[in-house]
Amino acid sequence: MKLGISIYCLDNAMAEGMTVYEAMDWAKEHGCEHIEFVPFHLPLVDEEHRCLNTELIDNVREYAKKIDLEISTYSVNADLIKPDEAERRAEIERVKLHIDAAARLGLKWMRHDIAGFRRPFSSNTPLNFEKDLPLMIEGTRELCDYAAQYGITTTLENHGFYCNGSDRLIRILDGLDRPQMKMTLDVGNFLCVDEYNIAAVKKCLPYAQIIHLKDFYIRSKDQLPGQNEMFNCDNGSWFETLGGMMLRGAITGQGDMPVRQIIHMIKESGFDGYISIEFEGMEPCRRATDICLSMTRAFLAE
Repeated sequence: MKLGISIYCLDNAMAEGMTVYEAMDWAKEHGCEHIEFVPFHLPLVDEEHRCLNTELIDNVREYAKKIDLEISTYSVNADLIKPDEAERRAEIERVKLHIDAAARLGLKWMRHDIAGFRRPFSSNTPLNFEKDLPLMIEGTRELCDYAAQYGITTTLENHGFYCNGSDRLIRILDGLDRPQMKMTLDVGNFLCVDEYNIAAVKKCLPYAQIIHLKDFYIRSKDQLPGQNEMFNCDNGSWFETLGGMMLRGAITGQGDMPVRQIIHMIKESGFDGYISIEFEGMEPCRRATDICLSMTRAFLAE
């Protein structure tokens, strides 16, 4: 089991000028055994011109080797079930470019989404999910097979509000007929669809290759009167779950989730993959991520 961070933890610092090399240095200095990449403030792919930023990719790969920091995986947002066929094809080809980038980085794992994160709640029904399932399977299989030529295994995450929930993710994975595919298991995202974390994590652990460890504050709307940042879902703002509760990112172990119990369950399961801290709260990101790491290490040591 290797503990590290998603570079997303330092997203606010990178928005203010922190370079990817400084982010990797920060991770190494704080004892991380790996770092997970996301493309925000890290333009490994030039999507406008449909090409790789090969110089950046090569420099990042060699710098990681220089400081002996493993790049564990590369995670990208995607929407493989766009209603227009031409748009779906363009989206699949876009994700393939990111797979090319992951291959040039020398990675063995990469995560992509299936559905858009901000899909309207009104469309998030069991019936629509069943209707869209064939497209989910078709697009995901194509990307899985494309990645396999590089020796890369793709993963799916319980992300957003549509392809989320333990049963939906397991249904997709079991329907793919690609037994090598695994899950990026986010222990907090189940709350976005109001699923009890403990039960969901327990069901999904056998499928997990990498775990996103996070915490949330959980409130009802009537506890947050006059909050103008509600429903934003960015920079530590409150956002609404499918069932109408409110969530906000927290430092690991300081929010309302049973994080300590979840970490103990992960450890006792024999999980031997990557754990990525994914802090997305409103506190200063460097200090908050440092505390997240310290809290997680303390829980793991118990």
